[in-house]
Amino acid sequence: MNGSASFGWLAVARLGLVQMALGAIVVLTTSTLNRVMVVELALPALLPGLLVGVHYAMQGLRPRMGYGSDVGGRRTPWILGGMITLAAGGVAAAGATALMGTHEAAGIACAVLAFAAIGIGVSACGTSLLVLLAKRVAESRRAAAATIVWLMMIMGFALTAGIAGKLLDPYTPQRLIAVTATVALVAVVITALALLGLEGRGGSHGAASPGEPKPRFREALAQVWAEPQARRFTVFVFVSMLAYSAQDLILEPFAGAVFGYTPGESTQLAGVQHGGAFAGMVLAAFAGSRFAGRHLGSLRSWTIGGCLASALALAGLTAAGLTGESWPLKANVFLLGVANGAFAIAAIASMMRLAGEGRASREGVRMGMWGAAQAIAFGLGGLAGAAASDVARWLITDIGSAYAVVFGTEALLFIASAMLATRIGRARSGEFHIDTTDPAPASAPLVGELRVVPAERG
Repeated sequence: MNGSASFGWLAVARLGLVQMALGAIVVLTTSTLNRVMVVELALPALLPGLLVGVHYAMQGLRPRMGYGSDVGGRRTPWILGGMITLAAGGVAAAGATALMGTHEAAGIACAVLAFAAIGIGVSACGTSLLVLLAKRVAESRRAAAATIVWLMMIMGFALTAGIAGKLLDPYTPQRLIAVTATVALVAVVITALALLGLEGRGGSHGAASPGEPKPRFREALAQVWAEPQARRFTVFVFVSMLAYSAQDLILEPFAGAVFGYTPGESTQLAGVQHGGAFAGMVLAAFAGSRFAGRHLGSLRSWTIGGCLASALALAGLTAAGLTGESWPLKANVFLLGVANGAFAIAAIASMMRLAGEGRASREGVRMGMWGAAQAIAFGLGGLAGAAASDVARWLITDIGSAYAVVFGTEALLFIASAMLATRIGRARSGEFHIDTTDPAPASAPLVGELRVVPAERG
């Protein structure tokens, strides 16, 4: 396959295998190690939360990773190198967790370094993978391609959690390291085989031409930030992903506190939400492919509609907090999942489309900037949602009303996201259109920072 040929479904599936491998390592580090620290080692739950925060914080490096792949013009080395770094970080994190059992301080120090490596690996691998998809998948297939890749990542989560969970019993530190190392090795091998010959010798033609000077990273980032549409989309990603992630840590406690759900029932409720998200992803992908070029298949419409539908579903949860057990909670949560899934896939496919709009040879920087906004939003979202629920419960005596205030605030964030989405480009054949007739000057300053924080997830 040459460097300019469009990817078919087989190539998309191969990149989906890479995303599955990425998900396999991530789920071990963010879920399994979390449980071991809290349950087997009896450490404070705050510790794994802070370590996952380190992993998200390091994803602020995504623009720099994207810049590196832009300069070189090839994405494969960054994807494979990122996966190797992620795998090494995952194994190191397992070793650090085992070390905590005998030398707690040393284990925690090693874990900080390991989770930093995990964040770097995810940044390099995930950013370049999305850029490669963006540059080589036909426009009409992007929603479906995004769905395939993300569903395969979720499959990686599920398979690894199930298989590794069985292999870890009975738990020993040595078994934890062995299982993690095996998963990491398999992930690297699958990635290497999936990428073999995929990009082609010509790469993705992302590098600057031989006679064109290569800008420094800060200059390239300033150029991208100076593009109005890229900047607006960054703010949109930040705000929408903040709203998307803020519900994660409070939905199950809400079901238990207001509706009297047992731990098992609340876990099943999370499954209902994930099932809805799956349905929403498939629905958006089908519409994007089947009705491409028409309003019903417009990524713009699905992005805005998904945000508004998510706001409506959260308004339903607000009502649930006020009315109590008479509310059809499971149906409401399923609809929230459908809306979230449809919005997420449309937003990711739109991200793939917009990555190539604007100044040439900046696709990696744009995708990295959006990926960093997403990661920061995810890191802040869970903490913000949980903190807001605690504050609301402290200020408001009725627990249902306290949760209602938090869900209502999240609904407003999704409405704000929909309003931001309407400002990103002008509709052309039902899609985003970016005006690039006046590219930003090379000396354009990097103005400000993301400030649309409720007073934001690549």
